[in-house]
Amino acid sequence: MNNNIKIVRSLVQELRRVSQTKNTKENAMLHYVMEQAHAHKETSEVLCKAREELKNLAEMYLCYLKSQRACKDIHKQYAGKGERSIKETADLVGFKLPHDPK
Repeated sequence: MNNNIKIVRSLVQELRRVSQTKNTKENAMLHYVMEQAHAHKETSEVLCKAREELKNLAEMYLCYLKSQRACKDIHKQYAGKGERSIKETADLVGFKLPHDPK
């Protein structure tokens, strides 16, 4: 159960980063995730078959959101900004120019 809480927390954190609205009470995505998490809570009285399906779906969405954020960061870093100087290009790929101290 502790692993499920970590997944839900990570998912909520990623949704907050992606969200356009800063107010969490008005965020429909967060409401849906929390409703689904509460609806599929493990209890000793009920054995829910969909519990594992929900966990796998949550992990998949979490991976998707993290990958989208990483893709945007990479695109922002390496996107073409027109002409770059030789020094900027060398810094971008991790090289040093010959006159730079080592």
